[in-house]
Amino acid sequence: MPTGYLALVLHAHLPFVRHPEDATVMEERWLFEAVAGTYLPLLQMFEGLIADGVDFRCTVSLSPPLITMLTDDLLKERSAAYLDQLIDLAEHEIERTRPEPHYQRLAEMYRDRFASLRHTWRCHDGDLVRAFRALQDRGVLEVITATATHAFFPLLDRNWVALRAQVHTAADLYEEHFGRRTRGMWLGECGFVPGVDELLREAAVRYFFVDTHGVLFADRRPVHGVYAPIYCPSGVAAFARDVESSQQVWSAREGYPGDPHYRDFYRDIGFDLPMEYIAPYVHPEGHRLYTGIKYHAITHAQLHDKWVYDPALARERAGQHAEHFRLGRQRQVAALAGSMDRPPMIVSPYDAELYGHWWFEGPVFLGDLFRQLHHDQGDLETITPGDYLERHPTNQVATPCPSSWGHQGYNTYWLNESNAWVYRHLHRAGERMVELARRHRDPDTLGARALAQAARELLLAQSSDWTFIMRTGTTVPYATRRIEEHVLRFNRLCDEIEAGAVDEAWLAEIEARDNIFPDVDYRLYAS
Repeated sequence: MPTGYLALVLHAHLPFVRHPEDATVMEERWLFEAVAGTYLPLLQMFEGLIADGVDFRCTVSLSPPLITMLTDDLLKERSAAYLDQLIDLAEHEIERTRPEPHYQRLAEMYRDRFASLRHTWRCHDGDLVRAFRALQDRGVLEVITATATHAFFPLLDRNWVALRAQVHTAADLYEEHFGRRTRGMWLGECGFVPGVDELLREAAVRYFFVDTHGVLFADRRPVHGVYAPIYCPSGVAAFARDVESSQQVWSAREGYPGDPHYRDFYRDIGFDLPMEYIAPYVHPEGHRLYTGIKYHAITHAQLHDKWVYDPALARERAGQHAEHFRLGRQRQVAALAGSMDRPPMIVSPYDAELYGHWWFEGPVFLGDLFRQLHHDQGDLETITPGDYLERHPTNQVATPCPSSWGHQGYNTYWLNESNAWVYRHLHRAGERMVELARRHRDPDTLGARALAQAARELLLAQSSDWTFIMRTGTTVPYATRRIEEHVLRFNRLCDEIEAGAVDEAWLAEIEARDNIFPDVDYRLYAS
């Protein structure tokens, strides 16, 4: 038996952004950039480990909006075009940088990298969800899902029926795509309030994650701290984040991604080069955007001029950081093992988009870490939460405290002067949805479609991404518009349902635009 377990959890989520009416909406690029920067590189890394015979286990959470976007034909077509555009830009950069060999070598690296990513995309026919399912079927990944639209439960708990719909809608969508019930569920922003576990139990979900203090401040003291899960009274397990391992990777200031030799995310040719040259690769209206081609390293803060990025040196640093992380976890479990009746479990959850998109060398770091864990030691075993519960089915019973993994650990990031106005609309819409579903239990076909679309609009309005964006100050007009549009559509649908005069043409238009949750069951709100 190993001395301890390491559970790496990659939470992949993006808000649902799909604009068939306008291919120039900048926010759609969030998906394309994540496909090229994170999801394809992670797939290449996982598949490379399999090809080399490396035993590993990893947990990946794919949120329902992300699953929907990755399987949408329109967005897949646009993603493929984005990959083609990256290759075209890199080819132009090879020509432009011909007088500067140190830059040209990087342009050639990008050309080869983008071509490799496109090859992986084509090998999977652009269906990345199916690719992750195949990895789960191979036994190397445990793929779970998140609440339907990443709603922040602690601020919506006045309407438990609406929270229940978030859980069941997500679990049903996952089962449709993966052919099995999800074993775990990621709560949006790790936002937990007591009672949510009962909703998970009802949906046959076995575990979820909370931040460290969620378990440490449970209603009874956890005997093993955060190094073993606790069972809620419902029987659903709560796994807590380990602070030490998270900080080493998360923090750009104290963690690995801030190393001066790594690639600088923010120094991009989309902002450096003349607009007349870069215009075909940014927004048609002349807005500068990140292109994915970056020639500079982070460099020391006190140096005014950025170093030219050195891929070989950055590659070496990724291996060294993987070793540092591995040795730190080995020391950690060695110190804990003597005081526990089972191997301690270190749970290290991260936003998946950190790896590759924000931290260019992140997938290399992960690949090296898994290889070192396989070849260079025997103390740590990679494991998933589902694996742990099968091996250690007996655990302490306690209820985690209300918490999140946001700033200051509770609700301040999603409820402040920038976004507080949203909640009165969400609460009223949730109440109205329950009233409608209970009043219209046997609608005609058109009425059932309208009720289902009302449920979709409510779910989309409840996305925590919009209030998060309002707090960070990025693309606030878009986030505000999305909240307003979903609430306005919801209210119009309710009015038309109550009047028995649903505008079928308009309904068909918004069904086609926001086509998430095609099988949503509005009757969930009547329960």
